[in-house]
Amino acid sequence: MSKGIKSNMAVMPVEWIEKKIYLIRGHKVMLDSDLAKLYEVETKMLVRAVKRNISRFPEDFMFQLNKEEFDNLRSQFGTSSQWGGRRYLPYVFTEQGVAMLSSVLRSERAIQVNIAIMRTFVRLRQILSTHKELAYKLTELERKIEKHDKEIKVIFDAIHQLMMIPEKPKRKIGFVPKEKKDD
Repeated sequence: MSKGIKSNMAVMPVEWIEKKIYLIRGHKVMLDSDLAKLYEVETKMLVRAVKRNISRFPEDFMFQLNKEEFDNLRSQFGTSSQWGGRRYLPYVFTEQGVAMLSSVLRSERAIQVNIAIMRTFVRLRQILSTHKELAYKLTELERKIEKHDKEIKVIFDAIHQLMMIPEKPKRKIGFVPKEKKDD
């Protein structure tokens, strides 16, 4: 690897990339402006390159935010200066869309950025998988404890019944002579 590539890798820490991945419409996506920053190109140049190759970007690879989604995203950050004077609503790219960008942006920087982004998406999937597995194991443990609690309660109820002192019979056992009536 050349020195330039190694220094570029340091410019894009995984933690920064993770913070730039948002969940919108059920997809993990990155904003066009964040990707442009990583690729070190202007946002409008990135969008122009994508539009020239639009057949490579179906709806599940890239879509444009609606006003409500964009306003919601901006409100999460408390400032609109990050997106400056945009004249259009931003485009967002799914993991597959980001991968496709490497075929549209053919610079060495684009290749290295895509590798870093793909690794970040994989890392996020692994973290989510670990959390799902942990949640499943916790649920199973709770079910076992509930089952054991019920079984233990049945045992205690049986022990309590055995410990109860039986009531003495009210009727005496044996021969009781009848009393004679006086005439």
